[in-house]
This record gives sequence, structure tokens and C-alpha cells, in this order.
Amino acid sequence: MRIVAAVLAAFLVLPGVASADSFWELKPTGSDARLRGLSAVSGQVVWVSGAQGTVLRTTNAGRTWESVGPPGAGALDFRDIEAFDARTAVALSIGEGESSRIYRTSDGGKTWQEAFRNTDPKAFYDCVAFFDPFRGLALSDPVDGRFRVLRTWDGGRSWHVDDPKGMPDALPGEFAFAASGQCVTTSGNHAWIGTGGGAKARVLQSRDGGRSWTASEVPLPSGAAAGVFAVAFKTPWRGVAIGGDYLKPTDPTPAFATTDGRGWKAGARAPVGYRSGIAYRGNGLVAVGPSGTDTSGDGRSWEVADTGSFDTVDCAGSTCWAAGEKGRVGRT
Repeated sequence: MRIVAAVLAAFLVLPGVASADSFWELKPTGSDARLRGLSAVSGQVVWVSGAQGTVLRTTNAGRTWESVGPPGAGALDFRDIEAFDARTAVALSIGEGESSRIYRTSDGGKTWQEAFRNTDPKAFYDCVAFFDPFRGLALSDPVDGRFRVLRTWDGGRSWHVDDPKGMPDALPGEFAFAASGQCVTTSGNHAWIGTGGGAKARVLQSRDGGRSWTASEVPLPSGAAAGVFAVAFKTPWRGVAIGGDYLKPTDPTPAFATTDGRGWKAGARAPVGYRSGIAYRGNGLVAVGPSGTDTSGDGRSWEVADTGSFDTVDCAGSTCWAAGEKGRVGRT
């Protein structure tokens, strides 16, 4: 998502001082970087990543943070991170050509291995997800008319470009949004990709670990700045998609949909405004965006929980974490 990623980095900077902070307990990180990557291992352990080559880690529920980013990576924007425990994590940086990279650490960020560097100027990687500690995939915007997928079978130590024959054709102008690290997600052996940019918002689904994909239209707004920004699944047959138009962060147009595995339908009610991140908290949901946080106990009704700005959210059990602009991190 070339132009859109650059605009997102500069446009959605809404002051955090307006926050009611009724839902989130802020955990100062000491960083001023915008943090769009987030992986909650537990209520105590979380990794966040973002601009200026930033990777932060806490092992004590956010009381203190370590800056553990790869050395020499200050020019990179780590829009997604996936952590397996307090020591092991995979971080993805976005951008054209060699700016798209994947790094892996197994010692809590003391050292990093550069596991992948993109050399195709037509590729632009947006997000990464894992099925289990060994199998994972990373998503690029379309190359030669189809979304490109990288796959790993060794926990992110090495990555290989997948054969595109299992991927449906992309729509004109279609891409994925690198706004929250949630444009791809997994559950069981299933994977989903949220898209926008084209005439229709879509979710691409794989039921075989990423080897083949099918596309379904999702009833969300779509266009140059609109579409599905995040997908989340409780089980392979119970999931949600959320988004909107990031140039219209308070637009009341509904941008939330649900699925039971048999197609997508618009939510009867939806958070008001653009939302870039969503996560399950037990059987409920937490959605975040630049204009606030919304919660739902059942996915059918929503309440405004906080008015502060966040870009991404992740939950481990009943504990949720959110991250966003100016190094802002919150914990439930």
C-alpha cells in the first residue's frame, strides 16, 4: 500500500490529550514513535513496533520497557510484529523494494536475524501472521495482478515467495492496509486477508494453510482510502472485519461486518468512525481507531469506552493492549 502507507504515517495524528482514558491504563514507553505493530503474549509480556526502527518489549505489564529494535534499522517502519513468548518475535517493516524486510529474534531482542529482504520493486509488504510457532505468512500488495504471499515453515527463520496460482485476481486498485498489522490473521489452518482500495472491499480466505484462496465481498465502504483495515477470528467459523475511510476518521458510515463462515453480512450496529484495529476479548470485541475505542459483548451492540487515539489492539485472555501515535500504549 505505497501512497496510502505514507499518508497514514503523517495524516492521522489526533491529540491523545483529549482522551477520557476510561478503558485504558496508559503505560508510558519513553518513545515518541508511532506504534502500529503489537503482539500481546500475556498480561505481563507484550511487544510493540513502529516507526524509526522501533521495537519495544515489556515483561512486567508495562511498568518498564526495553528498546530492543534491530541495530541499524532506524530508517525502517515496523508496522507488524508477531511474538511467541518473551524471547522470540518476528518483526516486519513495510515499504517499496528493500524497505520491506522481516527480522527474527530468539533472545529478547539482544540480537536479530534478517530473515527476508524484498528485492522486487513491485512488491510492498503489509503484515505478517502465524498459524503456529513454525508456519506463518506475510502479505504483499498485488504483484502482476495478484496479492503476493510469503510463507515460512521454520518459525520465521526463512521465507519463500508462494506460487500465485492459488490466489484470485486482484481488483483494479485493490491493496491491503498497513495500518495496524491486522490485514492478515489466522485461526487453526485458516487464514484471512482484508482488502480495500478498489471498487469493493473484500476478504480473501484460505482453508489450507495459505496454499489456495477464495475471495468474498464484504459490505464495507471501499475506495482509495477505504476498505477492510483489520480482520479477527475467534474460530475458523466466527470472525469480524472492520475499517472505514481513514481520511474521514469520524464518518458515521457503518464499517463493520461479521461472518459465520458462510459469507459476510453488515453488523446491525457498528462503531462510529474509522477503526483500524479489532480483537476478541473473550467472547466480546475491542475496536480502536484515531477517534476512540469501542467495546462489544456480543458483536451486535457497541459502547464508546475511550476517546483517545490508538491504531492497533491485541488481547491475551481478558487483558488487552493497544498502541498508537507518539509511543502511546494502553493496557486494560
